[in-house]
Amino acid sequence: MPPAEVKIEYDTKGMPFRRLGSSGLRVPVFSLGGWLTLGGTVVGDPVKDIIKTAFDNGINMFDTAEEYSKGKSEEEMGRVIKELGFRRSDLVITTKIFWGVRPGPNAGGLSRKHIIEGTLESLQRLQLDYVDVIFAHRPDPNVPMEEVVRAFNYVIEKGWAFYWGTSEWSARDIEEAHHIASKLHLIAPVAEQCQHHMFHRERPEKEYSPLYKHYNMGTTVYSGLAMGLLTGKYNDGIPEGSRLATIPQFSNTAKNLQSEEGLAKIGKVRKLTELAEKELQCSVAALALAWLVRNPNTSTVILGASSPQQVVDNLKALEVIPKLTPEIMEKIEKILDNKPEPFPTHSRPPLDFFGRL
Repeated sequence: MPPAEVKIEYDTKGMPFRRLGSSGLRVPVFSLGGWLTLGGTVVGDPVKDIIKTAFDNGINMFDTAEEYSKGKSEEEMGRVIKELGFRRSDLVITTKIFWGVRPGPNAGGLSRKHIIEGTLESLQRLQLDYVDVIFAHRPDPNVPMEEVVRAFNYVIEKGWAFYWGTSEWSARDIEEAHHIASKLHLIAPVAEQCQHHMFHRERPEKEYSPLYKHYNMGTTVYSGLAMGLLTGKYNDGIPEGSRLATIPQFSNTAKNLQSEEGLAKIGKVRKLTELAEKELQCSVAALALAWLVRNPNTSTVILGASSPQQVVDNLKALEVIPKLTPEIMEKIEKILDNKPEPFPTHSRPPLDFFGRL
């Protein structure tokens, strides 16, 4: 059985479920995302095959964004959901608002105008009446936080979403949103969508730690395999056809792998691979994904997949979760040697906790 502090429930397909942060919504510990793949590198019937395979294996949460492939991800996901005839109440659909799909002074950001208009356009592309969660894809320093909170509150009151969350917001911004929501009796964000993996830990494990404690915030994690680094496929260089070799926006990531820091990470992946294969009889990718689920503040880990088989392979991590004993976790920490220092503890954060009066 998993460690006692990791609270999970199981559905009839054996998929563990958790509450999404402070909400009552239950989400699978593994969900499927559309970034780069659905509507981007994968279109047409293959999208249907991937989503059906995910659903058949217990994944009922699907994440996308208005910005993914300039709206094509939402369109493909909506089309497939309709064609497969899924019952809407069986699904958890999330999307994100910020960048928009076209140029214009009000076609992006978190103004009340774009939050409302962007939400309606996303619903149109998804062919849905509502999404379960709508995320602010980035913070917007040019818009007053009260306007942002009021706008998402309005979206929820209109029934276009049940909850709202943040994505790659600082702890200070999230704290401010909670203060305003509390003061004005409005709905606060329930979750944060952030990057989290074995080599990116400071923000999700340290900066957010007071938010987990005081607001029961949960995370919907993306890039859990560090752009493929934690699959081990870059251990001997960058193979042709891989994401780092073919997508221009990741050229700097590819260059960084050749740096001293990058080579050190590859060395750690090799050691993790040995640990995974010899002691856990699993792949290093399955270990890395299970390690994220092992964190009780992780509500769900968003998987990316370009084929049905990739979904199945990633879900092998479910078998690894109960194997992550304290002894194994200690061995992992020794290899990584990057655990963030604990955040100073308080009985409750004072109002100037994040630098304000």
